[in-house]
Amino acid sequence: MASPLDVDRVRKDFPILERRLAGDRPLAYLDSANTSQKPRPVLDTIAEHYERHNANVARAVHQLGEEATAAYEGARDKIAAFIGAPSRDEVVFAKNASEALNLVAHTLASGLAEDPWYRLGPGDEIVITEMEHHSNIVPWQLVAQRTGATLRWFGLTDDGRLDLSTIDDVINARTKVVSFVHQSNIVGTINPVSRLVERAHDVGALVVVDGSQAVPHMPVDVTEAGADLYVFTGHKMCGPTGIGVLWGRREVLDALPPFLGGGEMIETVAMEGSTFAPVPHKFEAGTPPIAQAVGLGAAVDYLSGLGMDKVHEHERNITAYALERLRDVDGVTIIGPDTSTDRGGTVSFTVDRVHPHDVGQLLDEDGVAVRVGHHCARPVCLRYGIPATTRASFYLYTTSAEIDALIDGIERVKRFFW
Repeated sequence: MASPLDVDRVRKDFPILERRLAGDRPLAYLDSANTSQKPRPVLDTIAEHYERHNANVARAVHQLGEEATAAYEGARDKIAAFIGAPSRDEVVFAKNASEALNLVAHTLASGLAEDPWYRLGPGDEIVITEMEHHSNIVPWQLVAQRTGATLRWFGLTDDGRLDLSTIDDVINARTKVVSFVHQSNIVGTINPVSRLVERAHDVGALVVVDGSQAVPHMPVDVTEAGADLYVFTGHKMCGPTGIGVLWGRREVLDALPPFLGGGEMIETVAMEGSTFAPVPHKFEAGTPPIAQAVGLGAAVDYLSGLGMDKVHEHERNITAYALERLRDVDGVTIIGPDTSTDRGGTVSFTVDRVHPHDVGQLLDEDGVAVRVGHHCARPVCLRYGIPATTRASFYLYTTSAEIDALIDGIERVKRFFW
């Protein structure tokens, strides 16, 4: 299968893909929606940081401190350029996308914002969708409980897309926040961001987008997306764990109160009260994830070198191949869109009369790594009346041979259980 990437060369950058598993089977890693593997440049950058530049940031005047600060803030510059942020100061580091979403939700619920528009209360409505990851459901449920706001959501169609037939009713004059996923982590659907943003802004609502499954896989420009706040995580885009990003329009970040209190997020502190640093540091209390940010910067360099347009095209091709092969397997049902149009490289499926956990266990014996369960998106499973799914997810290093190994593994599962 033709690819815009030299996948064989790309795979050589990922040491873990050379592993042989039990029975001397090659690893077929089809769990990149869970976490991506890390290329050698990222691994080397993190090791070098700890070996040669380890120090706290923004606190020391010695050489190591200056080097660490330059690397940390340099990563912010790289990420701002990667996502098309108008200003580096609009890029806030968090430990993951979940923390970034909680930051937004809890600052809106705190009642501390000077501008009443950034305070949620009774009569206000928050709109999410039925396909959200739990990290974009639970924070808003907690906020609704705390503030008296009402939580509403868009349902799903039978083919795994948002049911927007009542968009003008769901997003209405009472809507204060609309928060939704750019690309689903369970059914792979790429949502119509511009349509949702346009409707939300028509009623003056704040738009939050979870891009955890989008930024790693396609070109994303936050300015073009039109959202007010956009979050994603590093470990799904070749970077380390423990680092996430919140991008926000400067006027929105300025209006939101601090999330956590502590060192570095302050301007002045006295016993009678404190004033706070400007963004982004207002939201980065304490010692930040320094090496993780530096590693994410290296991941951005790596992805930029490959070209996100090529990454996206490769994934579209490999996903189309996977869908074609899965459709030909008797007893397999794809949950969500069964075409490669408007979807990403995440495919969830069920096998008749076999629990997904059993599917995953037998696939693992063949060296095929997939995820099983509800994928932190249980409402989707409830919507389709299933306990769980098997999920295969692809990335820039996925090959057609790995898809073939998946199909062969499913056939073995059927022979074993049927």
